[in-house]
Amino acid sequence: MPDWSLIFVRSVGAIVMLFVIARILGKKQISQLTFFEYIFGITLGELAGFMSTDIEGNYLHGIVALATWFVFAYLFEIITMKSIFLRKLVEGEGTVMIKDGKVLEANLKKERFTGDELMQSLRKKNVFNLADVEFALLESSGNLSVLVKQENQPVTPKDLGVKVVAQPESQIVINDGEIMEEPLAIIGFTKVWLNKELDKRDTPINSVFLGQLDAQGKLYLDLYEDQLDKPRLQNRTILRATLKKCEADLKLFGLATKSKTARKMYAEQVTKIRKIIQTLEPLLER
Repeated sequence: MPDWSLIFVRSVGAIVMLFVIARILGKKQISQLTFFEYIFGITLGELAGFMSTDIEGNYLHGIVALATWFVFAYLFEIITMKSIFLRKLVEGEGTVMIKDGKVLEANLKKERFTGDELMQSLRKKNVFNLADVEFALLESSGNLSVLVKQENQPVTPKDLGVKVVAQPESQIVINDGEIMEEPLAIIGFTKVWLNKELDKRDTPINSVFLGQLDAQGKLYLDLYEDQLDKPRLQNRTILRATLKKCEADLKLFGLATKSKTARKMYAEQVTKIRKIIQTLEPLLER
């Protein structure tokens, strides 16, 4: 057998074995790997590379080496799952970087973390002001977990005392110009309704790359790149939806407040925005 064909066969075998090993060992992102898992991954890759190209070496010996490392890695994962002590020893523990709003400089120095790196990690969590942080923990994976102060956390319906019902997740109902009937049925809408919505927007189905629908009937369309300038009615639809959302938000604020003056003010604003919507309705429907 020619050398090139032998390398091809050996490489295919190594790829198959690596694929099987990766499936068994599980799905972890590189940032989530422990130090030992990282070593195992590199070694398994190196062994597969030697098995593929070292045609003078014994292929069976390579399989034995690959299997040995795999078995050791697999058993090591099982042992660390059952042993808290060994898991802490191997994976380490998180380090508190900010506590009660105060940066712990000693812990930063211990982890060889600079102030710039700390701010960069905070920005990745959409936190740009150090004063907004109550607690921050550097996980053993290297990721920074951040808890912002209570007054800086977004208001939820629960905070306002408003009861909400669980909603089904949004569904992709159009994919590559084709209507997906099963996701459409899951969310409780029909193909006829979807076609009417597309007609309102003057958008043919074959011009839509992706279409996502939520439980409230809000349809988001992503069109093919060469047809982005066609659906001009989408701006009017967005404006109408925004006005309706403002009206709903004002109603929600009125229900949440205990002040009679504020409740009256919100009611007046709801009436005004409703009149605006009624005035613009003929233009928005064109």
